[in-house]
Amino acid sequence: MALLQKPMQFIDEVKAELSKVSWPTFEALKSNTWVVIALSLFLAIYIFVIDKGLSYLIFLLY
Repeated sequence: MALLQKPMQFIDEVKAELSKVSWPTFEALKSNTWVVIALSLFLAIYIFVIDKGLSYLIFLLY
């Protein structure tokens, strides 16, 4: 019986901790999602431009 006692205690503690979490509203979640998408696209484009520029520079040098 002791074999199942620790996992059950862990699950009970996880449930207790999750009940303390302040979950975001759906509207906040949507707006934060758009921020993450926009920043990810910006970063991808920025890295693409830097990569192409450096590739062109290396092509010119060698």
